Amino acid sequence: MKNAYKIVTLAAAIGLSGPALASLAYVSNEKDNTLSVIDTETNEVVDTIDVGARPRGILLSRDYTKLYICASDDDTVQVLDLATRKITDTLPSGEDPEQFALHPNNRHLYIANEDDAIVTVVDVETKDVLAQIDVGVEPEGMAVSPDGKWAVNTSETSSMLHWINTETFEIEKNTVVGQRPRHVEFTKDSKIAWASAEIGGTVHIFDVDTIEEIKQIDFRIKGVPQDRVQPVGIELTSDGKYAFVALGPSNHVAVVDAQTYEVLDYLLVGARVWQLDLDKDEKFLYTTNGVSSDVSVIDVEELKVIKSIKVGRFPWGVVIDPTS
Repeated sequence: MKNAYKIVTLAAAIGLSGPALASLAYVSNEKDNTLSVIDTETNEVVDTIDVGARPRGILLSRDYTKLYICASDDDTVQVLDLATRKITDTLPSGEDPEQFALHPNNRHLYIANEDDAIVTVVDVETKDVLAQIDVGVEPEGMAVSPDGKWAVNTSETSSMLHWINTETFEIEKNTVVGQRPRHVEFTKDSKIAWASAEIGGTVHIFDVDTIEEIKQIDFRIKGVPQDRVQPVGIELTSDGKYAFVALGPSNHVAVVDAQTYEVLDYLLVGARVWQLDLDKDEKFLYTTNGVSSDVSVIDVEELKVIKSIKVGRFPWGVVIDPTS
């Protein structure tokens, strides 16, 4: 093994190329209070990390050195050092943090506090609370545009998106969407925002410059009762080709043409699919399936589910570290 290691090291030193290293997927298991770590090369769980109570939203720092974790029942955001896989810090978060989003400046963390009907903005370096913004009832989803101009929060009971100016920390506009909005996803160029409405069974698409809705997508799955078609997580490919929408207890992921907004297909995954994330090459999509306690792997080119990976109980969030 030592000789093999020296050969690999020497090859790297003289610039010889080798096979690309796999990335790691991190999955939050809200009933086990753990993270499952998946090697995306083998699609096997390689580690399980104990974290706070009821972990839900998770996201990476912009430099990929830390993982932030919404420990909802502990009323805190935990900071996991990815090199050591140890919790090294906690951040003030307000009560019941559900989802959050990090500004491109890698410092301002926008946190949805469901019980308090506020969005808390925390500086992750100084741990100062920069603002607490009153929003609608039961705030859940949180997104920041890639250009850093907008933070958008979804309030479930109010059925609204709240458009927050990231310079002033003030709401510029409220837009009504379908019942119980859960997630917002911006295109890479920050021009379009997609928002899911879980109970409404719809996805709403907005022109960001005008903050006007330009399209509503409805979903119909043959053989599935309509009240079980509940959009939650959304993932967009960087080439603008596809949008993938997790449809909750319908146990399907919708494949949408991101240019025409036409639903192209429905892919059967595990039970109650929550969130999803693409691997670093965008060849595979990973979905968290809460009730079946597994992760489905979808081949993006073939639009086919190729594997199910058993993880902890009630997996909720998933992020993939492209540098690992």
